[in-house]
Amino acid sequence: MVAMKRLPAAFYALPSGREPVRDWLRELDIEDRRRIGVDIKDVEFSWPIGMPLCRALGGGLWEVRSDLVRGRIARTIFCVADGRMVLLHAFIKKTQKTPAADLALAAKRMKELRE
Repeated sequence: MVAMKRLPAAFYALPSGREPVRDWLRELDIEDRRRIGVDIKDVEFSWPIGMPLCRALGGGLWEVRSDLVRGRIARTIFCVADGRMVLLHAFIKKTQKTPAADLALAAKRMKELRE
């Protein structure tokens, strides 16, 4: 039996058609891209899933937590809309706390998606 995605991923698209998370991923090296992709896939097939892979940020936002090479960590912020995991924003985390600007950008994109 083939496993089904419980929450298929989709990239958030700007009005211009650009997909910021896809563009960001393309800038990473192949191993970092692979690790983030595997983590997103695990959320797609295992939703709902909690720590350590996935964490609620509040207000309808969630993060996929990825460990990258060279001790770095990445976060992919998403919301759930129309039965999909919409990838809103992603970044390499440099501090303990998620930067307010990154949360605000993801919240703004989620709001635009729901309008």
